[in-house]
Amino acid sequence: MTFFKVEHLSISFGGLEALRDINFEVEKGSIFAIIGPNGAGKTTLFNCINGIYRPNAGRILFKDQEIQRKKPDRVAKLGIARTFQNIELFSHMSTMENLMAGRHNHIRTGLFRGAFMWGRHSFAGREEIKHREKVEEIIDLLDLQSVRNSLVGGLPYGTQKQVELGRALALEPELLLLDEPCAGMNSEEKQDMIFWVKDIQDELGITILLIEHDMKMVMDISERILVINFGKPITEGAPEEVQSNREVLEAYLGED
Repeated sequence: MTFFKVEHLSISFGGLEALRDINFEVEKGSIFAIIGPNGAGKTTLFNCINGIYRPNAGRILFKDQEIQRKKPDRVAKLGIARTFQNIELFSHMSTMENLMAGRHNHIRTGLFRGAFMWGRHSFAGREEIKHREKVEEIIDLLDLQSVRNSLVGGLPYGTQKQVELGRALALEPELLLLDEPCAGMNSEEKQDMIFWVKDIQDELGITILLIEHDMKMVMDISERILVINFGKPITEGAPEEVQSNREVLEAYLGED
């Protein structure tokens, strides 16, 4: 079974060709990075994968199922979660509440059960306890204990990035899309994020598709890398292959 694969993916906006003939395959349990200059089409590719955009051509396969025409909520229910370049949290809610919001696909309590079957031993009560236990595991994994009950809007930027990562994990995804998880972080926060991404892969067995401009992070943790520029693929390979590719040096690093 093919775990995740993109075949001949293309999308245009008016006369602008944002992606053209993108092809790659991600092995289950691996970390696969997508890099390229600003405006290369990396986030557009993520938007196609999680259903925000519908490509003009090509296929996106997740566990042998085509997903390129599915809406974002259906993609999420299949087991694909995502973080964003710009933090998309509920700033007026606490860390715990934001992470609990990420459990929505797993909540079975409907309006009737929630309104009339309350208490710790009711169906709704037992389910609430189960979901909170899952969220506590994520809080421990990402060292968020000290901000468990803090309003997210008042937290430092780096901590907010942790909370967004935690909310994506609360979905219990098989494939996690990380869109520039280190953007705006200082060197210490970046190092922590590298450790957490590796823990997510090693301890949770989650496959990771990563967009990132921090080349040290990309080269340290990725098993394979796809480089795109102006919406077109330049090369794909192991980190050491990509680092020495002349076209990559010219397009991404600005070398002659």
